[in-house]
Amino acid sequence: MTDKIDVIALGGTLFVPATHKDILEIANCIKYPNLRSVVIDTEDSISQENLPKALQILQNTLKYLIKSNLFVFIRPRDSKTLKELLDYENIDKINGFILPKFSLKNADDYLDILKDSSYFIMPSIEGKELFNQSQLGDLRDKLLSSQEKIIAMRFGLEDMLRQLSMRRACEDSIFDFSSTNVVLGNFISVFKSSGFEISGGVYPCFKDSNGFKKDVKRDLKEGLFSKTIIHPNQINIINELYKVSQLEYDEANEILRSKEAVFNQNSKMAERTTMNSYSKNIIKRADYYGIH
Repeated sequence: MTDKIDVIALGGTLFVPATHKDILEIANCIKYPNLRSVVIDTEDSISQENLPKALQILQNTLKYLIKSNLFVFIRPRDSKTLKELLDYENIDKINGFILPKFSLKNADDYLDILKDSSYFIMPSIEGKELFNQSQLGDLRDKLLSSQEKIIAMRFGLEDMLRQLSMRRACEDSIFDFSSTNVVLGNFISVFKSSGFEISGGVYPCFKDSNGFKKDVKRDLKEGLFSKTIIHPNQINIINELYKVSQLEYDEANEILRSKEAVFNQNSKMAERTTMNSYSKNIIKRADYYGIH
């Protein structure tokens, strides 16, 4: 297996239907050169009757796909489609798969299909398990043996709202509502505490750049990195927001280089051991996105 893709390298992950007229230009990093990762979707954005056409377009896209710095993933419709995709010519040009509707019912199927492959994966939990901490723990336990393949865990934000019969306004953070805040808090605690990274959920108001900025900043505050994006106007915004401040960069370097276990840093306590992981991520963000 090649070196694991760091979640920080993904940036915003643009989801594009396999039937999109510019899918090849997007996947070849021609149309959006600042995009860092893309998902070619054969699931929610494709109707059942259009699936054969989508898969045919996907095969043609793979034929002419040129490997670049853009990370390319495919979201199959289900485990059956995933098994079919693995037999496609040139499928080895992609980096991995999003595993949709990952659940206790299909987890073993997904993982068994991929057990002998070197593809990276991002399981997406979207069903009833989101609301059951014990079942989330069971899914985590199933994934521990495949952790070296998992770039990040994903959650179905719109699926969560659907199951709660809710819809948020553009100005609302998903963390503002008591029910969804609890759900996401449990999700984060179960997976992050076991070493899994978690990506941020979709922000549906693609014309509201200020709302999108607020949403990304809240993700970062909650320890989430990378984010589902659904419109190209969100690409440059998220790349800019992922930059770090000079103060953050300087403090991170000081923590990593300090010989003191605990010290005064700009009138607040800094602990070298406990803040090591956070500081390393700040440095990586600076390397990938820069300092502002």
